[in-house]
Amino acid sequence: MANGTNTLLKMVGLALLVLGAGLVYWGFQLSDSVQSQLTEVVTGAETDKVMQFYIGGAISFVAGLFLTLKG
Repeated sequence: MANGTNTLLKMVGLALLVLGAGLVYWGFQLSDSVQSQLTEVVTGAETDKVMQFYIGGAISFVAGLFLTLKG
C-alpha cells in the first residue's frame, strides 16, 4: 500500500512541477505584452497578473519538487 501512495505522490509532484514551470513561462510571456511593458514603464513594477503567474508558478514548482523528492 505504501508503494502505491509513493507512486501517487510522485505523479502529483511531477504534475505540479510541469504546472509550475508552465505558469512561470506564461507569466514571462505576459510580461512581454505591450500593456505590461507600458505599465512597467509608468509604475516601475510588473503588473499584478504577471506577478500572480510568477508566484503561483514558483509555489507550484516548489511543492511539486518536494512531493517528487519525498515520494
